[in-house]
This record gives sequence, structure tokens and C-alpha cells, in this order.
Amino acid sequence: MRLKGKVIIVTGSTTGIGKAIAKRCVAEGAKVVLHGLEEFLGLEVLEEIGAENAVFHHEDISAEGCPERLVQLAVNTFGKLDAVVNNAAWVITSNVENTDRAFLQKILDINTISPFLLIQEALPELTKNKGCVLNIGSVNAWSGEPNLLAYSISKGGLMTMTRNLGDALIREYGVRVNQINPGWVLTERERERKKDHGLSETWYEGLPDIYAPAGRILWPEEIAAAVIYWLSDESGPISGQVVDLEQYPMIGRNAPKDTSTIK
Repeated sequence: MRLKGKVIIVTGSTTGIGKAIAKRCVAEGAKVVLHGLEEFLGLEVLEEIGAENAVFHHEDISAEGCPERLVQLAVNTFGKLDAVVNNAAWVITSNVENTDRAFLQKILDINTISPFLLIQEALPELTKNKGCVLNIGSVNAWSGEPNLLAYSISKGGLMTMTRNLGDALIREYGVRVNQINPGWVLTERERERKKDHGLSETWYEGLPDIYAPAGRILWPEEIAAAVIYWLSDESGPISGQVVDLEQYPMIGRNAPKDTSTIK
């Protein structure tokens, strides 16, 4: 029970990586504030892990006052707050030709600014318990694919924020801030996105080595397992660190232009 007695906010925890993180946190002894846009999915997760272990907040993370409401819900329900997992994000394709000011601002609001505002709001509570923040980024933060321009910019900003706050907050408040950058993960939404792109139901089963040297891509549960170290006391005073969770080095690795081998 590596998180026994801890209270943790996990944003975007109704599906995918966030859901896997919330479930693993509870399995490790924590109480969790679930959050997401899909109320019915959030209630399903709440039922699965037990109302005695979690509470669900249904709201857009970028809505005015959402960070304050999440923190207050944690404190009012469980009496304290030990950690924040900034997982909620908008993953959407865009490129230099179709990314306008309004679109870029919206994705920055959700993926970069909202995590900062939640950290800011949670800081007084985290300070009381020498707590921590874990930002869930993406390997796309390093440069990203040409059709993930705005998303990649937002994750690059999140990574710089982690480095900056990781140094500043541990010094002044005793609060650690770290980040993991997942690679290609087989979430429910990733399955649907690729189907929408015209790929088959089994597109992930025989990916070329350039995309999956290990023969498959990552599972959400594997990301969640790595998260526990950063939320637990096992990671000690480590702060301001970014760890890539991928099968191969991202910087300098170029995928082939011909993706016809992905069925």
C-alpha cells in the first residue's frame, strides 16, 4: 500500500490513462478525486472503485473556478490533499495551415494553463503535507508530429513548467513537481481515433518495428504503474524531472513517410 492515507486529485480520469491511474492509486491505498467531461463514464469509474474511496467532479478543466472546486472537493470530502495528477488534455490534430489563434489558445488553456492554475490553487494544501504534483505530458513535447502541432506546443509548455516549478516549489514550499511523458498508449480513445482515420479494428496488432520495436504499444496500466513511484514517498526529494515512457528514443528518430504498412 504505497499510497496509504494519501488524497489525490486525478484530472481526466474517466477514461484511458487517467482512469488507470485513479484505479491504481486506490489499489495502493489512496483516496481519489475523479474528474472528467463525461458524467456517465465518471460515475461508472466511481462505482467500480467504490464511493468510499473516491468522489467525482464533472466539469471542463478549463472552466473558470474549476481548480478551486476540485481542491475544495478533496478537502471537504477527505480532509486534506496530498497530490495532484494533471492528466486531463485535449488530443487533436492540427498543422501550420489550420491552427488559428482561437484554436491554439483553446488547446493551451486546457493542456497547459489549466494544469498551472490547479497547481496554484492546490499549493496551500500541498504545502501542509509536503505533497507533490505529477504532470502527464507526452513524448510529443520534444517536437511532435507535423499533424499534432498545437498539441505538441501545449505539451512542450507543460514540460518547461514542470522543470521551472519543480525547482521553485521544492525550495520554497517543500512540494515536488515531476512529469512523465507517455509514448503511444492504447487507450479507448486512441482505438477510436485510429478507426476514425480508416484503420481496421485490429490496427494495433502488427505495427511496424519503427512504431513498436517491442511488438506492441503501451497499455494504460503500464503508465499507471510508473505513476505510483512519483506519487509515493519512495521518490524522496526528487523534483523537476521529466521521464519519457516509450520503447525507443524520440529525439532524432524519424518514422517513415509511408505508413501504408499500418493496417
